[in-house]
Amino acid sequence: MLLQPIKSLIFLSLGVTTLFLISCTKQNVKAQQNSTLQAETPPVIPTPQPSADVPYVPTAYEVVEQMLEMASVSDKDIVYDLGSGDGRIPITAVKKYNALRATGVEINPDLVQESQNNAKKAGVSDRVNFLQQDLFKTDLSDATVVTLYLLPDVNLKLRPKLLQELKPGTRIVSHAFDMGDWIPDRVEQVKDKNGRSYTLYQWTIPQNVPDNLLN
Repeated sequence: MLLQPIKSLIFLSLGVTTLFLISCTKQNVKAQQNSTLQAETPPVIPTPQPSADVPYVPTAYEVVEQMLEMASVSDKDIVYDLGSGDGRIPITAVKKYNALRATGVEINPDLVQESQNNAKKAGVSDRVNFLQQDLFKTDLSDATVVTLYLLPDVNLKLRPKLLQELKPGTRIVSHAFDMGDWIPDRVEQVKDKNGRSYTLYQWTIPQNVPDNLLN
């Protein structure tokens, strides 16, 4: 009488045990697959963005205009702005001073995109170009005017490149910082709309460059 219930219990127990073993086997296989996948998949390392030597600080528009005035920008000039930020100097050079063309050099891709948008809004994108580039690697040989708002050590590092690469007669205007023992042709003060005063320096590339300025 008890034989049939005992057989049923035995079969039920065997079934549960089998399901448990199958489940454990599947989990072990999945764990091994995940482990293999992690071992074979290389870690994703983000590509570092180029960093600027100089933090972005917008130049007041009163200063922008005075810099271009000091450089005597005209329709014959090709203007390069080193560290061009949002593009205001190249855009103003073309829009207000009718420069032949202007190029901004900026290492930050977001600022380059903003500059291109600003040039398009100003209607000068046909004569204004922006390069996402290290300014020390930029070919400046066709410039007749170079503007910059950098830092003292960057100015000094850049000085030999300017003197060797630019043509005699090319004008350079720096906002706030000089270039060591290279004596400027002019030094001027300009105030913004809030009354804050700024110093501007202007040089001209000489026909014969003194050796001491190339160091």
